[in-house]
Amino acid sequence: MMRRRCAIVALVAGLCDGLTAQGPPGPPVPTPPKSGKEGALVDFTGTWVSPVMEDYRWRMVTPLKGDAASIPYKQTAVAIINAWNPAKDDAAGLQCKAYGAPALMRIPGRLRISWQDDNTLKIDADQGTQTRLLRFTTAAARAGARDPKPTWQGQSIAQWEPGQAPTAGGLAIGTSARWGSPSQSLAVVTTNLREGYLRKNGVPYSDQTTVTEYFDRFSEPDGQEWFTVTTIVNDPVHLAAPFVTTTDFRREPNDGKFSPVPCSAR
Repeated sequence: MMRRRCAIVALVAGLCDGLTAQGPPGPPVPTPPKSGKEGALVDFTGTWVSPVMEDYRWRMVTPLKGDAASIPYKQTAVAIINAWNPAKDDAAGLQCKAYGAPALMRIPGRLRISWQDDNTLKIDADQGTQTRLLRFTTAAARAGARDPKPTWQGQSIAQWEPGQAPTAGGLAIGTSARWGSPSQSLAVVTTNLREGYLRKNGVPYSDQTTVTEYFDRFSEPDGQEWFTVTTIVNDPVHLAAPFVTTTDFRREPNDGKFSPVPCSAR
């Protein structure tokens, strides 16, 4: 019995010596990040139309000059709002000032969404013939990916956020409970924007604007597919508070109604 105990003690001691000689285990080998396409929680590809179910007077027609109701603009922006001149924008080739990323999703029309590559989700809008590129990339890549100059659609960085409910100031935004399947969020932050209009009648946003969006896809009991985009516009120059909207899009059964038209200043 004594001999057996000694053998066990010696064996354990040998194992401990072996572990000590090998050193502590190293950090786990990181798993390569999935591409945006591979990690997609839901499928946004296809053609979508935006039925106008709210804000008809601001979305379906060009609002009257000076009509900036519901936008939390600063008093310093009043002079710009009242100076809106579509003929001047036409002459300067600035017909697309109301088609930038802060306003594009509110324009009634159709979107065609597809993967340009494994890390770039492309949104083509028929209104204004605009294209947005939502890039899934790492933090290190973002730092060096800034475009050389501001554009209407800016630089959009995207990531998947399962089960997240968008909030602003601690308050839930949009609809948190829907019929059908649970929502999934695609979160997008857009910067490096060229200054433009939040509405066609000249309500401005500056080139310091940041746009945060949450795309939530869901299905109705009858099988109809929708997504809602919650858009939060922050502009330290012209806005006294974030300008928040929600816009609904319904999946189109085919692409036949997608009909690109150029920007219009009026």
